[in-house]
Amino acid sequence: MIARIICCCQALVVGMIVFRTPQSVHAQARIEIHPVETVTVTTKQFLLGDKGGKATTLAAELRIPTIAAGKMPAVILVHGSGGLQGFHGRWADELNSIGVAVLLLDSFTGRGITSTVNDQSQLDTLAMMIDAYHALGMLAQDSRIDPTRIAVMGFSKGAVAAVYSSNERFRRMYAPSGVQFAAHIGLYTPCETTYRDDDKLTGKPIRLFHGIADDYVPIGPCRDYVGRLKRAGADVALTEYPGAYHAFDNVARKNDPEPFQLADATTTRNCQLAEGDGGVIINSKTGKAYSLASDPCVERGPHVAYNEAATVATVKAVKQFLATVFDLKGQALR
Repeated sequence: MIARIICCCQALVVGMIVFRTPQSVHAQARIEIHPVETVTVTTKQFLLGDKGGKATTLAAELRIPTIAAGKMPAVILVHGSGGLQGFHGRWADELNSIGVAVLLLDSFTGRGITSTVNDQSQLDTLAMMIDAYHALGMLAQDSRIDPTRIAVMGFSKGAVAAVYSSNERFRRMYAPSGVQFAAHIGLYTPCETTYRDDDKLTGKPIRLFHGIADDYVPIGPCRDYVGRLKRAGADVALTEYPGAYHAFDNVARKNDPEPFQLADATTTRNCQLAEGDGGVIINSKTGKAYSLASDPCVERGPHVAYNEAATVATVKAVKQFLATVFDLKGQALR
C-alpha cells in the first residue's frame, strides 16, 4: 500500500511540475502531496448506495496559501476527462491569491488512467463524486482548514461531482459525517441526466459557467436543470458566454485561432437520460437502457477552444462568489 501511495503521488507531482510557474506558486503557496482513500464504483452501484466498490488510493496536491492566517477556507478542484492539466494549476494560483487553500484531486493516476476523452468507460463519472466526498473528509480533519468552509469546483466530467454533490440524497449516502460542501461550482457541466430527487438539495449555493457554442457538453440541459432548481427554491445561477466552446479556460490552447476538433472524443450532446429503476440509466427518447458503448445518441468529434473573455469573467466571478461564501473581507479582486 505504501509503495502504491508513493507511486501515485510521484505521478501527480510530475504531471503538475510540467505546467507550474515556480516563482508564482512558491511565492504564495506551500505544496503538499496527500493520499486520498476512496472506492471505485459503477453508476449502478453509486445510485443504489453500494459502497462496496474496489478500494482505491488516489493522490491530491494541497496548496496552502502563505497569505492565510488562522483556519482557512479551501476548494477541491475535480478535473475533467483529460486529467489534471496546467490550467487547473492556474486556477489554484488564482484561489491561493485570495487566501483559499486548494486541493487538486487526481482521480485518474491511482486508477491507472491517463485520459477518458476517447473512452469514458474507464471510469464512470459518478464515481468521481465519491472521490470528492472522501477528499472533503480528509480536508475537514486538517487542523489548518475550516471544515465549514470547503467548496468543490469541477470541470466537465468533474463538474458532475462538483454540482450534483449538492444533492441531498447523494450527500446522505456518501458524504463524511458532520460535514458538507459550503458551495458548488461547475464549468461546462454535463447536465443531460435527470436523477431521482435531483432538485432536493443541501441548500448550499451553486454556480455554473458554460459556453453557448459548446458542442461537447451543450448548455441546453443545464438551462433546464437550473430552471428546475430555481423553481424548487435553490440558490443557483448559470452564467452563459456567447461564442465560447468547451474547455474555454484551458490556456494551453490560447494561441489556437480556431476551435479544435477532438475527432475520437465521445460526446453525449444528443442524449437525454434519466435514472430508472434499480440504478439503471434510461435513454429518455427510446425508453431503453442507456449504453455508452452502443447507444445511438453517443457521438464523436466535439470541439474545444480557449476564450479569453469567458476565462477572465469566470475567474473574477468565482473569486467574488467565494469571497462572499467564505467571508474573505474584500480580498477577492486582488
